[in-house]
Amino acid sequence: MKKKRKEDIIEYNEDSTLIDDVEDELFEHYRFVADKGQTLLRIDKFLVDRITGASRNRIQQATDAGYVLANGNPVKSNYKVKPLDTITIVMDRPRRELEIIPENIPLNIVYEDSDLMVVNKPPGLVVHPGHGNYTGTLVNAIAWHLKDTDSYDSKDPRLGLVHRIDKDTSGLLVIAKNPDAKTDLGNQFYYKTTQRQYQTLVWGNVKENEGRIEGNIGRHPRDKMLMTVFPDGESGKPAVTHYKVIERFGYVTLVECRLETGRTHQIRVHMKSIGHTIFNDERYGGNEILKGNHHTKYKQFIKNCFDLCPRQALHAKTLGFIHPKTKEKLFFETSLPDDMNQLIEKWRNFSQYIHEK
Repeated sequence: MKKKRKEDIIEYNEDSTLIDDVEDELFEHYRFVADKGQTLLRIDKFLVDRITGASRNRIQQATDAGYVLANGNPVKSNYKVKPLDTITIVMDRPRRELEIIPENIPLNIVYEDSDLMVVNKPPGLVVHPGHGNYTGTLVNAIAWHLKDTDSYDSKDPRLGLVHRIDKDTSGLLVIAKNPDAKTDLGNQFYYKTTQRQYQTLVWGNVKENEGRIEGNIGRHPRDKMLMTVFPDGESGKPAVTHYKVIERFGYVTLVECRLETGRTHQIRVHMKSIGHTIFNDERYGGNEILKGNHHTKYKQFIKNCFDLCPRQALHAKTLGFIHPKTKEKLFFETSLPDDMNQLIEKWRNFSQYIHEK
């Protein structure tokens, strides 16, 4: 039997980004807006009439799996489409025919040579065009930056992003400029030889100064927009996160997380699984008061914190890997963005005030 090369056993998304390290949203494949005069109609029947070649059974399977949304929310097969409903079908990979339009979007480039570039992504910037975000993404910005580079083609899946982080997560990403660089870097991520550390503010006073979280991660069985931990390993993919406490503020804790694996929303769901949801992580309930009291002054303080950092408080702070051509060890580190720095300082002052009282 022919021995498989390691390149052959690594799974890739349709855009050739390593599946093992995708951390972004679902991708929109179809979108329909019901007419003003739309009569109540089951969603599976509604979609079968509009998607060429789609069977009702396949539509029902997609609906049961949570990939059919009405106005942004997963629905069941018996959902009745109403006038002006927006119906979308999403998947965990982008459409092949998605066009990448170069856009003049500023990039914070930390490092660049003929093989790769490392960028520091700001919070709020979507990484890849997809579900509801077809322009204004990091990929569009990269296409503009490299538009005069002969070897770079934004339509070539063998180039570009090697891994991803969420829209509202800030921090470091590496981009490959040629196929050899992408294959080599992809192998490093797959075989867990890269160095990645994040900093995050989480709810609660983390009991241990450091620890290890292990638990399979997969899409939530009832809501495909969420990931969840399957501690018994009956579903999902293996995931390991190491954490270390940096500073304690009573009701919240500043934590450093080191990834062994790179599953979708890994830090977000792993920290939630041990009772420490990331601060202001709306998708996983971190935008509620999870620790402290509900007195008026404290509620106002928390609201001010949410306003100061209007996203999950998570930053990809360091990134280390071996250069695919020179074999030099490269290591990059960034400061926390302003919103997280201000948030941490606000909690530091609050904690000191409470302690002095």
